[in-house]
Amino acid sequence: MFLRRKKSQNHGEDEHIERDAKGTECFLYNFQVSELKAAIGPLSGRSLKYCTDACLRRYLEARNWNVDKAKKMLEETLKWRATFKPEEIHWHEVAKEGECGKVSRANFCDRYGRTVLIMRPGLQKAACTESTIPHLIYLIENSILNLGEGQEQMSWLIDFSGWTLNTNISVKVARDISYILQNHYPERLNVAFLYNPPRIFEAFWKAIKYFLDPRTFHKVKFVYPKNKESVELMKSYFDIDNLPSEFGGKATLKYDHEEFSGLMAQDDIKTAKFWGFDEKPDNIVDGHYQHLEHQSN
Repeated sequence: MFLRRKKSQNHGEDEHIERDAKGTECFLYNFQVSELKAAIGPLSGRSLKYCTDACLRRYLEARNWNVDKAKKMLEETLKWRATFKPEEIHWHEVAKEGECGKVSRANFCDRYGRTVLIMRPGLQKAACTESTIPHLIYLIENSILNLGEGQEQMSWLIDFSGWTLNTNISVKVARDISYILQNHYPERLNVAFLYNPPRIFEAFWKAIKYFLDPRTFHKVKFVYPKNKESVELMKSYFDIDNLPSEFGGKATLKYDHEEFSGLMAQDDIKTAKFWGFDEKPDNIVDGHYQHLEHQSN
């Protein structure tokens, strides 16, 4: 009886110590966020809206809570956003790039409520165009816009059905995408499942993995249908009933470009309101998406 009581008391003490440790850790993290905020200095406009406390924490985490390194990283992102203006990309500007359905936002979330991007590189029928990167950035921004409450990260599902070296993006484009994701969207990716890549992909992977920092590298998971452990890992993230059959699930994956375009055009309005430049895209008529053909005089 005495031993049991002693164990219970020790357990209580352990819980108290654990709470104190978490409180101290939280205090230190908040202190570093304040330090980074002070180091960045006064902000205005979209930069101010972008640099929330949660945003600053992501940059600190990506740089192992080193304020100076996080400051440099964030300043580079703010310069990039001021030049590239990802929040100003409209769907109709990149829609043609997505006609084949090679990248789309899923109509389901993972088990943790994260937005899911589905990528099917085997559907890439032509060489990369100048819209390849803007198209992906648009969908990353859109995924962030549609994150559930309390969520900051997204999950990627990559289906290699039909993939060949002829349908693959170039190493240069892969490098540029990796750089943008890691340096301008830190801690936005939770996990990327590469489903059943062919053996020939190994050569391409060896070339691009050197562009990934350790944090991103460890988020990439290879899944093979005959490898039970890898399949179970993916299923721990996704409900089998929501997971498309292309990834070993029970759902049907069907990409309807017009339907998806309508959703994205409506989201363009949400994006404009979020960033404070309320404008209605020209391709929204009576609440419906209208396909725009680019005309030249």
